[in-house]
Amino acid sequence: MRKKTALITGGASGIGKQTAIQLAEKGYQLAINYRNSESEAVSLARQLTDSFGTKIITVQGDVANYDDCYRMVEETLSAFTAVDILVHNAGPYIHERKKLTDYTLEEWNYLIQGNLSAVFYLSKLIIPLMRKQQWGRIITLGYDRVETAPGWVYRSAFAAAKTGLASLTRTLAIEEAVHGITANMVCPGDIINEWKEKNIEESIAAFEGTVPVGRQGTGEDIARVIAFLTDEKSDFITGSIIPVTGGIDVLGKAFKNGDSGM
Repeated sequence: MRKKTALITGGASGIGKQTAIQLAEKGYQLAINYRNSESEAVSLARQLTDSFGTKIITVQGDVANYDDCYRMVEETLSAFTAVDILVHNAGPYIHERKKLTDYTLEEWNYLIQGNLSAVFYLSKLIIPLMRKQQWGRIITLGYDRVETAPGWVYRSAFAAAKTGLASLTRTLAIEEAVHGITANMVCPGDIINEWKEKNIEESIAAFEGTVPVGRQGTGEDIARVIAFLTDEKSDFITGSIIPVTGGIDVLGKAFKNGDSGM
């Protein structure tokens, strides 16, 4: 039986890295995309190959650029026969607090392209391949309550792109269901950078009482949900926006703190 292949954008670090670990453990072949983190991507690929014996390649590219997306898919297909799973984890984010009028045209366009248009680029390239085999999994990442299109002060471009992506994800789910393709969005809670590459065991050991469930969220928490959605028997879950927040009101916290960012 042919092994399935997953393309993970932004897979060299953070939540993308934890996702790569989870999917390699499930036996998937991987194409790990990175923009600048070549050494991290190559090191991760080597580590996962040694641990799980699955074929893994790295593909450089900026998802905000269509030509890069085209090349990434071509390189993946030159190493594997198909792309069965697309995990769109990469997404530019500006930590500086800026009102809409303070964004430059370049910043605005880059955030929209990297968080929204990139999924159009990659889906347009990959979905025809998924249709041929009548099977596919598309998983995007959002933020808490994204499906309600909430306002988010100082994050206008990011929020606009991700709310648009929520609608696009659900549209793909409807359009492609007949072809055995599912599309879902996973929405991480307030997972700070230092915890994006850590696991649940580490989080339990470092008890954090400010989160309702009693511990800090980790990249593994998100990656486990993504891995579940890729499963053969998860085909009944499509068009879903799934919050993984530990019970915390992420946007409410951001507003209360004058927007702490993500």
